[in-house]
Amino acid sequence: IATAQSAWQVAKSLIENPDIDMVVLDELNIVLKYDYLDIEDVLATFQARHPMQHIIVTGRHANDELIEAADLVSEIRPIKHPFKSQRVMAQKGIEF
Repeated sequence: IATAQSAWQVAKSLIENPDIDMVVLDELNIVLKYDYLDIEDVLATFQARHPMQHIIVTGRHANDELIEAADLVSEIRPIKHPFKSQRVMAQKGIEF
């Protein structure tokens, strides 16, 4: 939880920087699912971003409030994945 909260502070500083046009928050949905971060803080931070900044959130189990607040929501489904077909475990630098 402490690591997620620390990473969120870094993310917030990037979101608050008007010189940054895009922020990618990989697997934030999982962090929110397990309540490691306060959804209200996340939503308030997103609402306060500068108008042309884009925030991309990835991960399964997207929070309903986050979906409602989003401009665009897409769902990706696996067609082929090395874990299922070849039992390749998560790889450092790829999945984490």
